[in-house]
Amino acid sequence: MKTTMIISHTENENQHMMTSLEIAEVTGKQHCHIMAAIRKMEPAWQKVNQSNFRLVEYHDKKGELRPCYLLTKTETLYIATKFNDESRARLVLRWEELELERLGTDSWTSQNKLPTLQVQKKILAMADDIISTGLRMLNEPAEDTLTATQVAKTFNMSTLDFNAVLSDMGIQYRAHGRWYLAEHLQGRGFTAERTHINYSLKGKRKIKVYMTWTMAGLKYLNSQLGYPNL
Repeated sequence: MKTTMIISHTENENQHMMTSLEIAEVTGKQHCHIMAAIRKMEPAWQKVNQSNFRLVEYHDKKGELRPCYLLTKTETLYIATKFNDESRARLVLRWEELELERLGTDSWTSQNKLPTLQVQKKILAMADDIISTGLRMLNEPAEDTLTATQVAKTFNMSTLDFNAVLSDMGIQYRAHGRWYLAEHLQGRGFTAERTHINYSLKGKRKIKVYMTWTMAGLKYLNSQLGYPNL
């Protein structure tokens, strides 16, 4: 890489940290866009970890001081959940290089420059960390909610009948292969969104987003359907 912006943590010299400048360099994105993405994701991180991302300064080409973020590996991989597959892969590989540099190990074979089996396993483990961290943060608002199947059972209905009844009553509607809460009911805390990710045998990622019901939503449905379910 042409310009590496790796800074070691002053409290622990064995821990690598990455600036938003290098994230931009690795992913091929503009630094201003990386900064904007980090700022947008910081409130959720602060809520869960009770800490903000570290903001530091650097000298630009003109010698002027500019702000940038200094992130740990975990923070960097959290930010990477908003990137596309290629950008995430580049960051995973960059962190793999840093880990192996710290251990004094060459991450590539001398003959064909392909990752060794051990490195491949580490890369997969890091990818799992990205997915699990991103999903945990993304699904936090839907943590204590119920799926349509679970709610349907409380009304002694099948999921198919349950969704059909709510659709007929104007409580929800279907579009683009999934159910949505009717517009006049939105903003009342009745539902949340839950995201599920899996992969095919060929590694193709499949993302499913579906609506779940909160306890407030369940009480509303109970009042509308007239079936005691609590």
